[in-house]
Amino acid sequence: MAKKIKSPYKPWRKYRHRENYCTTLHKVYEYATSNYAKRTAYQFVDGGQRYTYADFRIKCDQLSQRMSRYGISAGDKVAILSQSMPNWILAFFATTAYGRVAIPILPDSSENEVTNILNHSESKVIFISKRLSGKLSQECYDRMTLVIDIETFEFIKKNKEDFQCDGWTKDPSPDDLALIIYTSGTTGRAKGVMLSHRNVCHNLACSFKAQPCFKKDRFLSILPIAHAYEMSVSSIYSFYVGACCYYIQKPPTPSILIPAMKKVKPTIMLSVPLVVEKIYRNSIVPTVKKSRVLSWMHEKMPWLLYRLIHMRLMKTFGGKLRFFGVGGAKMDTTVETFLKNCHFPYSVGYGLTETAPLVCNVMVNKRKRVGSIGVAAYEMEVRLDNMNPETGEGEIVCRGDNVMLGYYRDPERTMQVIDDEGWFHTNDIATMDEDGWYFIKGRLNNTILGPSGENIYPEEIEMVINDIEGVNESLVMERDGKLVALVKFDDNVLDWDQAGEDKFFEDLEARKKAVLEWVNKTVGKNSKIGEVDAMKDPFEKTATQKIRRFKYKDSHGDEPEKPSEEKKED
Repeated sequence: MAKKIKSPYKPWRKYRHRENYCTTLHKVYEYATSNYAKRTAYQFVDGGQRYTYADFRIKCDQLSQRMSRYGISAGDKVAILSQSMPNWILAFFATTAYGRVAIPILPDSSENEVTNILNHSESKVIFISKRLSGKLSQECYDRMTLVIDIETFEFIKKNKEDFQCDGWTKDPSPDDLALIIYTSGTTGRAKGVMLSHRNVCHNLACSFKAQPCFKKDRFLSILPIAHAYEMSVSSIYSFYVGACCYYIQKPPTPSILIPAMKKVKPTIMLSVPLVVEKIYRNSIVPTVKKSRVLSWMHEKMPWLLYRLIHMRLMKTFGGKLRFFGVGGAKMDTTVETFLKNCHFPYSVGYGLTETAPLVCNVMVNKRKRVGSIGVAAYEMEVRLDNMNPETGEGEIVCRGDNVMLGYYRDPERTMQVIDDEGWFHTNDIATMDEDGWYFIKGRLNNTILGPSGENIYPEEIEMVINDIEGVNESLVMERDGKLVALVKFDDNVLDWDQAGEDKFFEDLEARKKAVLEWVNKTVGKNSKIGEVDAMKDPFEKTATQKIRRFKYKDSHGDEPEKPSEEKKED
């Protein structure tokens, strides 16, 4: 008989009224702006856009009324294309709290992707920043009823004939469509994920159960709000609990982010694994190796070294951090072990855009299990489908109020992922321990079938490669019946400007050989690689820094061909 898994979530009766009441974004909006009116809701770190909850409500109401005068009614689609800023979330609530449908667009989308999203979603309005205005084609501009500058809320385009004051709004119901997030993920064709008010609001309850936050918390946002992870677990969640969320006006490079953290002293931050992994590999590891004292300490007194690094990390992050959420992709176990040993207040979450996004999470106050994505999120049903009895591996499927309505205007692909019983099939392969903790193995459509019929997960091999000194990132795929690794080496270990010289090719071959030998010595016999190819440029990635694998199918890297001896003589 299977062991009954006890729920890790406390009742939190004191805050139950908020969960029962906030069932739509309109009610979240009403609750927050009424209960936290004098507190600051959103602001830039260095000044500029800043709103108290009361100011936020006044501005939202005005903006909604202005759209209504041009006939933009409940159910109409309103796109948002901008870098993260307080006005982004204001435009979002001016849309969704009144029954309209928001279409968030990632700022790094190409002009072609923007055009496809606007056409497919049938958007009538677009809020757009000056920085990204070049991505709005003339065709889309002409078709829009309103084009609004998100930085000033000035109507760039409006037609007098549309000013009929006939737009109507409504208090949406929980199952009404709230937003459509377009995602191409790592496999190509964009899908419009339809999220209801119930989906988003239940995710707020999940977030509170996983990591309770309160009005005195300070959120620092460094990821695009247009992504479900940042939008739900940071920007809207901070609003839900009456906290303040800060935004940075420039890309979060170390020179911009470190002063911002010292100024804000955030208590809550979200990140993707790549950010943490770069800090570990590019800063911490080299610092320890260069210092004889720290190297000795690492060998003889590791607890002291971890304590020193903990103090340094906490100071770098502003000194008040109590929750550092990591999600969007699988985290390297070496890096996670380091964070755990340092007692850094990190927590891992797992989810998808289709689940708004939380499916599983690890709570900060729980003893972490390295490599695990945690337990099922609050009131989410999670299980493994088609489980292999020998390995315990199966596909993660989930069911609950988080699961999307479907893909917009795409019933065929919706039926492929949501079965008749309402289970959403994630396409992620995992195992589960006896306490209900899940461990991701890899993506089902990335799995490579070995010569004996065994499953090979390229993500596990990539973790081994990425831990090699001098390696920035990698991708493992099958080519001509053997495993091949595409590797992007650090710029400081391979000088591509010397690509025509013998020394470059000697260095390149030595690096590739070292990767090949180390991997094949470390992994099991079924996961050994047969070839290593070097990449000159970084891999193209999604918003959560996952490599777009479909772009590199059958790729041979982009290393130059070594000139033959005959060509040298000529």
